[in-house]
Amino acid sequence: MDSCKSVDEIKSRRGELKMADFDNLWRTMFPAYMRSTGDEIHGDSVVSLDGSNACDGDASVHGAAAARAAAVAAASAKELESHVNSFVAPSTIFVPPSSSAQKPAEGGKNLKDLISDDPVWAAIRAEARLEAEREPLLSSFLYASILSHPCFERSLAFVLASRLKNATLLETQLMDVFDDVFMSDTDLRQAIRLDVQAVKDRDPSCRSYSSALLYLKGYHALQSYRVAHILWIRGQKVLALALQSHISEVFAVDIHPAARIGKAILLDHGSGVVIGETAVVGDRVSMLQGVTLGGTGKAAGDRHPKIGEGVLIGAGARILGNITVGRGAMVAAGSLVLKDVPAHSMVAGIPAKVVGLVEEPSPSLTMKHDATKKFCQ
Repeated sequence: MDSCKSVDEIKSRRGELKMADFDNLWRTMFPAYMRSTGDEIHGDSVVSLDGSNACDGDASVHGAAAARAAAVAAASAKELESHVNSFVAPSTIFVPPSSSAQKPAEGGKNLKDLISDDPVWAAIRAEARLEAEREPLLSSFLYASILSHPCFERSLAFVLASRLKNATLLETQLMDVFDDVFMSDTDLRQAIRLDVQAVKDRDPSCRSYSSALLYLKGYHALQSYRVAHILWIRGQKVLALALQSHISEVFAVDIHPAARIGKAILLDHGSGVVIGETAVVGDRVSMLQGVTLGGTGKAAGDRHPKIGEGVLIGAGARILGNITVGRGAMVAAGSLVLKDVPAHSMVAGIPAKVVGLVEEPSPSLTMKHDATKKFCQ
């Protein structure tokens, strides 16, 4: 495969499109990208709490989030464009396994075109080129991880395979698995972009898209889970469980591949996060380190929490049993939640009790962990 399918599909229609057709171009790649901002706050979650998966149907519920992600990433890439010089690949290059990408001078896409085609990937490439110039010691690493790849999916597959390889799961084998999953699932390709935008927006320590891609294990663990989840759905459950086990060892994040998780998710730090088999997590959820979405015993069946969209879960919170945390709620750090949490409320304590109402529609987007009267009504 010489290039990414999504890029090929758009490239084949380049003659029919003009730069002014930005909106139509995004509709082609990600149908969810163009919807009103009202859908961002009030739209239904892609992973719904009733057990259905809306991503199997109308993906347009993510319109405003994706449109904003595209606009923000495009602005970032355009800002970097004027600072990007002609990148010269390092003389000694580690060639990524299973990669058919050519050197940027030969196979690289014009940055202006890339900003229109895929602004998130354009921003990542622009950042990597600048960093390679500023820090020559990392030029080979940046080339192998980002600049040698034709698209975001291939770059992410390489990064994850590099982190998860071991004596029995070779890097080339993992690259093949990740590449097949990423390139065969349009919904997943949207999710990896919305997730990286969530990290960039909500984590003040993350100052670039490329740093999220290269260094943040919460993002790595989440995307690795997404691959394992697709494998589970396909019926490749043994491979999915093997991958889950290794994800837990490498990233200290244990997410069962059968769990259902929405898009635009932030796992801040990630360490110690545990999400059980029947758990459901809605869109635009943020959770910090040490969060557990677990069961209450050894009974089989639906036994794990259902988290509504826009929920913020503080560090070390434990949410146990088949209970529901309503949309836009906030769970304070260290809380033990054993009962349903009403929408737009804040709970705290052991056991957790409602301590107020959250004024903001989606506390996960602001990341304010303030239990004072100024935050709660």
